[in-house]
Amino acid sequence: MEKPVVAGVDGSPSSLDAVATAAHEAAVRGTGLRLIHAFGWPSIPPPPGGPPWSPAAAGVREQVDSTLAEAEQRAREAAPRVDIAREVTVGEPLMVLEIESRTASLVVVGSRGLGAFGSLLLGSTAVHLAAHAHCPVLVVRGRPNPTGPVLLAVDGSPAGERAVEFAFAEASMRGAGLLALYVWNTWNERADEGPAEPVNLVAGIERLREEEQRLLDETLSPHLTRYPRIPVERRLVRSRIRPALIEASREAQLVVTGARGRGGFAGLLLGSVSQALLHHAHCPVAVIRGQE
Repeated sequence: MEKPVVAGVDGSPSSLDAVATAAHEAAVRGTGLRLIHAFGWPSIPPPPGGPPWSPAAAGVREQVDSTLAEAEQRAREAAPRVDIAREVTVGEPLMVLEIESRTASLVVVGSRGLGAFGSLLLGSTAVHLAAHAHCPVLVVRGRPNPTGPVLLAVDGSPAGERAVEFAFAEASMRGAGLLALYVWNTWNERADEGPAEPVNLVAGIERLREEEQRLLDETLSPHLTRYPRIPVERRLVRSRIRPALIEASREAQLVVTGARGRGGFAGLLLGSVSQALLHHAHCPVAVIRGQE
């Protein structure tokens, strides 16, 4: 059996949506689903001579069991034939998910929730998980278009090749089309700064457009042969990258992006485009890290 799909569970509506998505992902992959509920270490030490802290000792075992039972029911409604395993563990949730990602095919989390799992997008935690997980991370957010395409954010970088592979495979498993969107411009795009400054006021625009089109075609070419039945739309857009991708996500059922694309700083594990999509996309976002 393939590596399992892992879902972080905290009982919130957002995490239950993530569980349903994770169950579907496990079904199309022909693999199992692991539901993980993690407890952070307590801030108050146990009394002298007392046993180490555990969910049972803290008097919350029934609540945890109820949370996981509800999550399992949601998963079975989404994918009745998927094998489901439940686990409660003690540890910082982010670290638990990062460890789980070592043996998972995909980690799925919600965008809002009751605890650390669900609050992934409220701080730097989602960025950290997407940047450090050892497998693709899918953040369930927004309102996906169930009949829309898988939106691939093409950047033309070697690091983004895994994102291209993931997007084609995902579109194939979902029976969906693929929208390969490559956004290019002639500006130094910076968030929170004034109007963009042209790199070159004179022409060369057509030559640049042709070069970007060639890069888009070369990026997709090997996968078009491997997935001949997937309807693929190639869209080359001259615009600001982040707003263009966020707007295009309105029509998609899933956005797939690399962790760090062309032009990103080598020392950064997650680029600004990936971060913007995690916070503002109108549908779920899958972040795929490049080669280690």
